Amino acid sequence: MRSYLYFARALTHRVYQQDSIFPIEGKWDNVAIGISGLSSSKPFQCLVVNQVPSFDFLEKTQFLPIWRYDQGNRICNITDWALDQFKKRYRPSRAKPKRPITKEAIFHYVYGVLHDPVYREKYAQNLKREFPRVPFYVDFWQWADWGKELMELHIGYETVAPAKLKRTDVPDEKVRKASQTPKAMLKADMEGGRIVLDSETTLSGVPPEAWEYKLGNRSALAWILDQYKESKPKDPTIREKFDTYRFADYKEKVIDLLMRVTTVSIRTAAIVELMK
Repeated sequence: MRSYLYFARALTHRVYQQDSIFPIEGKWDNVAIGISGLSSSKPFQCLVVNQVPSFDFLEKTQFLPIWRYDQGNRICNITDWALDQFKKRYRPSRAKPKRPITKEAIFHYVYGVLHDPVYREKYAQNLKREFPRVPFYVDFWQWADWGKELMELHIGYETVAPAKLKRTDVPDEKVRKASQTPKAMLKADMEGGRIVLDSETTLSGVPPEAWEYKLGNRSALAWILDQYKESKPKDPTIREKFDTYRFADYKEKVIDLLMRVTTVSIRTAAIVELMK
């Protein structure tokens, strides 16, 4: 879910190396793979971004961009040496028609491998204390193609076709008589395949595999529900003057987003299942 950011050194407390990935000034076009940082408490996570992310985007997140910017120059982070190693490893043969390995393909390959459930389980302890190491799998292009498809899904989650979930609206007469908006609930019923948005609206028909795509301990769908819940600010001044968020104002947007992320989750789960 995108949020607004005033990205400037005068206001952004810790820019770190973000300015070299997504420059504060000037145009940029970049993609970065975010991974769980060292000593993270949650299972290993991996998610690609094409916008400025926050440090807690996953957990103690580290970002691996394909490009870096230095004084207006765009430099590829995949070295010529790395490209040469991949080319030597995957030399074309008669059985495998030549398909030139590029630095972009290597980037896709890495994203695919980092989603491999076998890799994550086998090296679970290592991933908690060490930087991920990328193995040479037998079929480079299969993993690169999986990685590319996952990358397109995860970056373009707002534009994929929405899943055909059933929407049920039952008027809440009690709140309507009181001239109030329906009570926001935003609860997931995984066993029933339902999402309860408020006291009037429910989405049903969520396939079981849609809950399987997780970021840490929660599914992507559950993460969205949590982000849009209403809560009272603890600070009294903020609570009095700036407590303006109401779920009802974003309800239709959230429903659309949930349907699209359901599609992303189903397709991601299908690809990950093939990796096994």
